[in-house]
Amino acid sequence: MDGIEITVNGQARGCGGTSPHTRLLDWLRGEGLTGAKEGCAEGECGACAVMVARPDGPARSLWTSINSCLPSALAFDGQEIITAEGLGTVAGPCADEALHPVQREMADRGGSQCGYCTPGFICSMAAEYYRPDRSPADASLETGTGAVGEGHAADHGCGPNGFDLHALSGNLCRCTGYRPIRDAAYALGPAQDTDPLLGRQNRPAPPARHTRTDGDARFLRPGNLAEALQALEENPEAKLVAGATDLGVEVNLRHFRPPVVVAIDRLAELRTLTFDAGRVEIGAALTLSEVERGLNGRVPLLGQLFPQFASRLIRNAATFGGNLATGSPIGDSAPVLLALDAGVVLCSAGGEREVPLAEYFTGYRQNVRKPNELLRAVRIPLPLAETTAFYKIAKRRFDDISSVSVAIALQVADGVVSSARIGLGGVAATPIRASATEEALVGRPWTAETVAAAAAIMAGEGTPIDDMRASAAYRSAMLGQALLKFHAGNAPALEVAK
Repeated sequence: MDGIEITVNGQARGCGGTSPHTRLLDWLRGEGLTGAKEGCAEGECGACAVMVARPDGPARSLWTSINSCLPSALAFDGQEIITAEGLGTVAGPCADEALHPVQREMADRGGSQCGYCTPGFICSMAAEYYRPDRSPADASLETGTGAVGEGHAADHGCGPNGFDLHALSGNLCRCTGYRPIRDAAYALGPAQDTDPLLGRQNRPAPPARHTRTDGDARFLRPGNLAEALQALEENPEAKLVAGATDLGVEVNLRHFRPPVVVAIDRLAELRTLTFDAGRVEIGAALTLSEVERGLNGRVPLLGQLFPQFASRLIRNAATFGGNLATGSPIGDSAPVLLALDAGVVLCSAGGEREVPLAEYFTGYRQNVRKPNELLRAVRIPLPLAETTAFYKIAKRRFDDISSVSVAIALQVADGVVSSARIGLGGVAATPIRASATEEALVGRPWTAETVAAAAAIMAGEGTPIDDMRASAAYRSAMLGQALLKFHAGNAPALEVAK
């Protein structure tokens, strides 16, 4: 415990004696760094955002914005964090002026009124400011003329300086209004070569430390997978945690206090991303942002998922492993992975097994994983279906929980559907495959008549309920409409004259 410390704004600070249930936000504020605030305690508002140095390959690091209200402070043992205070007077490039360029632009352009959300905005904005590949050339994203512009064209999300406004999607402001904040973001020039935070990215990120605490509640960061599996054998009640985007909410709002917390987010064996002739394998502890960068569009259906999955702040911490282990029926990754016919690799001290994702969920937030097992990887078989789509129906366009989600992967040969896989979320106690709809499509011509009949079947899939997000009738209607929309968008490309 005595050796546990976190480097904040360039200064090492001891955190021995800290409970595993003490959030990074509370620990920072206890250290007098009160810029980060608690707004929602769920990772939805960004008032608590800070930056952490994360690996960017073996030789570089990347300043990454995260919500500090969710993870345990102990998860950052040995790590480097920058808060809004440190951007200027402590660790920033403009110590004499006491303002970082991001802070200066926010001040000059009226980007703050009450100021409660401002430190979080500034940290998210600074992380994008230091993005290595940010350049004015990215302005083509605004019109969709660039190679990667299609995903942002309709959202006008990239400024003339290459700043991706979606980097701020997890930050909410109640009083300033977003235009001056956007203006500040779009006014930022490139980081100067003399900027120490820019230079820091040219060195490796701090390695993960083997952390262990004792007491009524214990925190353990194993050094490797074997140690993690041994910890599960010895502590079957242990709670595995990676990004804490779900566990943090349980701790904050439901006062959940697991007796043993095992951090697996930095286990090398869970952080692989490989392609071979037969499959894609994604390590369960890679963050969604890391997977997005690593895939670089090679799995188009996942490419459609990422921008709609929560916010950049959440994607910088959340993992496929955590999303699937949580097993929420409204989790967005499961329908997409079901449509991709994915499987999960479960491992224990006795070995590992692969389970098709369609057989993984057994009930509401329940699955086939045993107490001594952890989810090591997700496997997606190749080749991929040629035509795919992901539809998320929610009350907000971004950073919201789905009312219904639909993922479709279709293969059509000579005008006939040769394979169809459809994953659904929000319409049953678990994510499900639309098996009856798939059966109604396969072997039939890809025509409006076929799709209309299948859409009627799809509207009856699952067991939707009425709740605060949507009625059962609305959910059913959205299922059928999703398939009709998919056909309308893809009919010209797939209908082949016989």
